[in-house]
Amino acid sequence: MDVVDETGLIQDISEDFKIPDQLPVLPVRDIVVFPFMVLPLFVGRPISKNAVNAALGADRMMMLISQKDPEVENPEPEDLHKVGTVAMVIRMLKLPDNRMKILVQGLAKARVTGYKQKTPYYFAGLKRIVEQEVEQRKKGSTAELKHEAMIRNVRMQIESLVNLGKPISPDILVIAENITDPGRLADLVASNLGLKVADAQAILEITSPAVRLRRVSELLNREIELMGMQRKIQSEAQEEMTKTQREYYLREQLKAIQKELGDIDEKTEEINEFREKIENAGMSKEVKDEAIKQLNRLSRMHTDSAEATTVRTYLEWMVEMPWSAFTKDNLDLKLAQKVLDEDHYGLDKIKDRIIEYLAVRKLKDQLKGPILCFTGPPGVGKTSLGQSLARALGRKFIRISLGGVRDAAEIRGHRRTYIGALPGRIIQGLKQAGSANPVFMMDEIDKLGSDFRGDPSSALLEVLDPAQNHAYVDHYLGVPFDLTKVMFVTTANIVDTIPSALLDRMEVLRLSGYTREEKLKIARKYLLPRQLKEHGITTRHMKLSDDAILKIIEQYTREAGLRNLERKIATICRKVARNVAIGKRKKADITPKDLSKYLGVRIFTPEKEQEKNLVGVATGVAWTQAGGEIMNVEASTMKGGGKLTLTGKLGDVMKESAQAAVTYIRSHAADFGVTPDFTRHTDIHIHVPAGAIPKDGPSAGVTMATALVSALTGVPVRRDITMTGEITLRGRVLPIGGLKEKSLAAKRAGIDEIIIPEQNKKDLVEIPADIRRTIKFHIAKTADQVLKLALTKTPKQIAKKAARTGKNRKKPKAK
Repeated sequence: MDVVDETGLIQDISEDFKIPDQLPVLPVRDIVVFPFMVLPLFVGRPISKNAVNAALGADRMMMLISQKDPEVENPEPEDLHKVGTVAMVIRMLKLPDNRMKILVQGLAKARVTGYKQKTPYYFAGLKRIVEQEVEQRKKGSTAELKHEAMIRNVRMQIESLVNLGKPISPDILVIAENITDPGRLADLVASNLGLKVADAQAILEITSPAVRLRRVSELLNREIELMGMQRKIQSEAQEEMTKTQREYYLREQLKAIQKELGDIDEKTEEINEFREKIENAGMSKEVKDEAIKQLNRLSRMHTDSAEATTVRTYLEWMVEMPWSAFTKDNLDLKLAQKVLDEDHYGLDKIKDRIIEYLAVRKLKDQLKGPILCFTGPPGVGKTSLGQSLARALGRKFIRISLGGVRDAAEIRGHRRTYIGALPGRIIQGLKQAGSANPVFMMDEIDKLGSDFRGDPSSALLEVLDPAQNHAYVDHYLGVPFDLTKVMFVTTANIVDTIPSALLDRMEVLRLSGYTREEKLKIARKYLLPRQLKEHGITTRHMKLSDDAILKIIEQYTREAGLRNLERKIATICRKVARNVAIGKRKKADITPKDLSKYLGVRIFTPEKEQEKNLVGVATGVAWTQAGGEIMNVEASTMKGGGKLTLTGKLGDVMKESAQAAVTYIRSHAADFGVTPDFTRHTDIHIHVPAGAIPKDGPSAGVTMATALVSALTGVPVRRDITMTGEITLRGRVLPIGGLKEKSLAAKRAGIDEIIIPEQNKKDLVEIPADIRRTIKFHIAKTADQVLKLALTKTPKQIAKKAARTGKNRKKPKAK
């Protein structure tokens, strides 16, 4: 019988040791038992305990087979591997918890040939696995040098693992030095490496000792690499820890030395500096208490910790905010008016509003800042007016652009729990201004967006509400800030896209487009001098006549504002500057006929009235974001079945206006000498030219009705008159918007008469005086009044003519 020494390793096993053909089977989990291996096992499952008792009652031998899945509690034969180890039960001990503790030693490998029984324990037939190369070595055909080299390599690998800290018993090295059989050495190393069950089972099933030892050598190499990497990581961590401890020790020593010398360390100096700034910041009690609380937290933290950096940044924002820093307002009304007039031409309504605010501010010190919204086409001076407003008041000016902002945190800030958190744009702007009462401009408020991160327009409700913004709380600061002294100014091109709740909090001041004469004066007074200065030339180098400027306005720009006009003037200045730079001394006297040389061919052809009165063509006026435009409406009738065709890329509202016009004409057909059922045998086509441009709105209703009546009656429409107004089914003419822009469009087209709704009569005061003098405004309350003014014949004359035509028609002779 084999002898087991104190290390638990079998010293010798006879190759011809008799293994029975049938043995009880003990399924084992999480381990693979190799030959020559001695280990304790805990047995708790009933089927396993029955197998142990059967072995103890016979020759104490049993088959140990590893489970494929250790989680299976009651394994079937297919859950067990085919190859296992025949082992001897050396010792058995019953435990108080009804389990067994057995000590077993591996004897030989064997393969299960079949299971004889499954209850009360597995009993299987088996066949011993014979090492093939061992048999060949006995016959003298094995390469001894190859085996010796492999064995020495494995021994060296084991030593390397032990040196790297692998927990392997030193006795294993001694035993390995005395083993010359490669198979036994492979089994010895594999049983002590702590391999995964799958890897260990794969080694157990290799029958060739040389191949098995080679596989073990590969696993040893991998383990050596892992241990080397682990040791390197531990070494680096230990060095870093040692460095940190050393720095901490030296820092504490430095503190002690500074304390003895009466010096103050950097951290204490920083805390004292923050405390002094907090005292001098003019904070309210609530804000000051929060700042002191965070300062006390910072004093207890290590200076290099991440949390200390976050708190330090927060305190820097707190002490740099203008809690009680205000600029002194300029209350000299005459000086303020002078500043506004210097910067902008016209805009009397907005200038009056600013002067009124200053007047009230002069009489009452505690006055909340107004919240104004400048709305108008691009280029009319909304943003520059905000800068001029700040200059007139003597306040700091801050501008932020809201175009494309979709995250509510851009306004309210991020909470300090997020990495890289910062306050919102409102607080950032106030810190940048260094004042609690700046002029704060929010540009392009009509272009705010919203998505899954929130709605910025909702976040602005508190900012722009005078009843709430006295205690505005940014998510980052977490304390209230008084915004009532801030003068908020927003700008927008259109107010339709601004949420109603936000629009309700603002005082809307509309900036309309400029007339030709106003643009001429602005170009002469502001744009031309600025461009001359920016291009390094003076009036000695060039002269731009008024007629040339007017031609630029009419034929090279088409806008309500002034941006393109200034660009064209800048283009002329660049070309003049180029000539001056190359030595041409002659002064450039630029007249209208010279513009093509400087600006190329004209971009726009002036819109002119028609050469003669046409049937079915009426002239209307439309409002666009770039100002007013002339819009011709064409109507044609043809034989058909009452189909109404609308073309010209019209919107739904405009299509409904056309349908309302048709219904009105049908209901008043007798007044125009048209048969009431004309739609039964007549197709109608209404077209609005410039078909690529989208058009919508109800103000073209009277224009469509006029063109349609003209087409049905054959009476031409006057070419020297334009019209605007919404039409109802009863023929009433409802008010429209953009009267000033539409009047300017008519003036540009050379049309001197406009028909407007009666309810728009009040808006004539906003039309510039020179326009009112040159254009005749006709007031219309009903569609009949519009037709009477627009057609060359009145509806009554049309009806009488139709009646006479019907009476004079010859009756057919009776047969």
